[in-house]
Amino acid sequence: MREGLMPTILGTVVSASGAAFLGSRYKLIATGVLGFGLAHIVLGAIDLIEHR
Repeated sequence: MREGLMPTILGTVVSASGAAFLGSRYKLIATGVLGFGLAHIVLGAIDLIEHR
């Protein structure tokens, strides 16, 4: 398995769950979870590009 693929997949799942909760009363927590997921996507993509 390519290095960086797992953080990218994890970030996608976490971002989707954070986006799903944006409409709820836990908007601040959902925003933090969404940002955490997006950071994983960016860092995983950097690893994927770097280790071609």
